[in-house]
Amino acid sequence: MHILVTNDDGVNAPGLLALANAMKTFGKVTVLAPDRNWSASGHVKTLERPLRVRETRLADDTPAYCTDGAPSDSVALALLGFITEKIDVVVSGINPNANIGHDVTYSGTVTAAMEAAIAGVNGVAVSVDRPDDYYGPIDYTGAAQAAQVVVRRVIEKKLSPQIVLNVNVPYADFQNFKGFQVTRMGLRIYRDALVVRHDPRGRPYYWIGGETPIGKEEDGTDYGALKQGYVSITPIQLDLTAHQMVQPLQQWEWKDK
Repeated sequence: MHILVTNDDGVNAPGLLALANAMKTFGKVTVLAPDRNWSASGHVKTLERPLRVRETRLADDTPAYCTDGAPSDSVALALLGFITEKIDVVVSGINPNANIGHDVTYSGTVTAAMEAAIAGVNGVAVSVDRPDDYYGPIDYTGAAQAAQVVVRRVIEKKLSPQIVLNVNVPYADFQNFKGFQVTRMGLRIYRDALVVRHDPRGRPYYWIGGETPIGKEEDGTDYGALKQGYVSITPIQLDLTAHQMVQPLQQWEWKDK
């Protein structure tokens, strides 16, 4: 078994190190990740410039590769041939904040796993729900153990590579999780605000700021499961078609009079 590990926080992120070590349980691990932070980068494909890849090492001296491309570029590079050995599963993370609801469209962590699905390879994204008021060093142990459970099931059950698993883990010790729940995407409530400032020459510049997003706590959702102390496993797919709207829209008159 050959696991590709990547992330969106950069190759030196401690969550990546924890995930890479956890994946060694299954066999060979290759790390190829961005050389810097790409949080909230979404699904990026770099076409307008060449991509560079260089060798590096993680904090525990594990060999790794890093690229000046995005998280999804990292996966594309590996699967398109930079890594010559066949890759069986791509695991992305561990992100230091939850990726729930509409976050999946922004998240470099999740879209790296989506890039695997495009190539016909199983993709798993892993994030931990760090409390908003916690600013100390993050313990990724529980999330790494949860990732082992999920990836083991993906391998054993031969999950369709068209399905990406978005895994969100409470910030707790593994033994304190209430269990695992298969969930649907919940409602993420964003509280963004535009902050306008001026540079020394009086020209305006802008920050997208605001308060930390919250969510609507509903049973069966990713947000609800996290708040109840469960590991949330949300199966997602790249087909974004609103199938329930196809037939109604077909009844509309589409030819201008």
